[in-house]
Amino acid sequence: MHRRDFFKHLAALGLMAGAGRYWLLPRELWAMAPKDKAQPILAKAQGMNYAQITGDAVQALGGMKKFVNAGEVVVVKPNMAWDRAPELAANAHPDVVRQVVELCLDAGAKKVKVLDHTCHDARKAYKNSGIQAAVEGLKDPRAVVEFVDERRFVEMQVEGAKALKKWYFYKDILEADRFINIPIAKHHSESRLTMALKNMMGAIGGWRGRIHVGLHQNIADMNLLLRPDLHVLDATRILLKNGPSGGKIGDVEVRNLVVAGADPVALDAYGTTIFGLKPGDLGYITKAFEAGRGEMDLNKIKVLGG
Repeated sequence: MHRRDFFKHLAALGLMAGAGRYWLLPRELWAMAPKDKAQPILAKAQGMNYAQITGDAVQALGGMKKFVNAGEVVVVKPNMAWDRAPELAANAHPDVVRQVVELCLDAGAKKVKVLDHTCHDARKAYKNSGIQAAVEGLKDPRAVVEFVDERRFVEMQVEGAKALKKWYFYKDILEADRFINIPIAKHHSESRLTMALKNMMGAIGGWRGRIHVGLHQNIADMNLLLRPDLHVLDATRILLKNGPSGGKIGDVEVRNLVVAGADPVALDAYGTTIFGLKPGDLGYITKAFEAGRGEMDLNKIKVLGG
């Protein structure tokens, strides 16, 4: 069962209770949850035109119509958590995000919501990241930049979790027909790197400081529930140190690279090589692999585009 159909079936069964604040997922329904059977195929593209290489990477995977159908509601969650300009590599590049949104619209999406649960003040982060202006510049009423509403987080049990057995997840993401993740590849002071799996922190609520206790297992656990249809890793500029917020241009290295795929573990495993590391160097990659969320063996991952 697809992630979208899984949550629609959940809603149809009337399992929401307590004024929408608590969702109970019985074991029988969790047995129907989507299993990650997608081939570990990634596509990469390199160049100085970030919109073009984003489109090239998605096209190599079969095009956006492979991931988004006409009439669907799509949530796009870029990393735009920080009050930083694009050149500081703390957030996804606005050209990458705009291109993904435009591809969703071209595929016939009914609505594309762009949002993130930010760390810095949301209005400043949305504006200074350049993402809000980039999306609004499309001048398409179907594409909207939304601020997260704290009242729309719902508590859910996470079947199979080893640590994060119950937490708050954003309802709009759970109910969307499609969910697209746009992380930036960068250093992180606690998890060492942050990419596709770690970017799901922006899809949860509650006291997120608690998540940093046992961080690697918690990241793996939240990804049991959060299952984007597509991940587009922005490595156009990477933050080599002082992440995740950065702030110094000297910490940034330009790579002009975008990598896309449906398997977040495979994408993060490949992403480690951008920093001269190995997949096993990051605890959350190993734990997510052990939980069945994807492939971390680089020898079993096919990379299109060289």
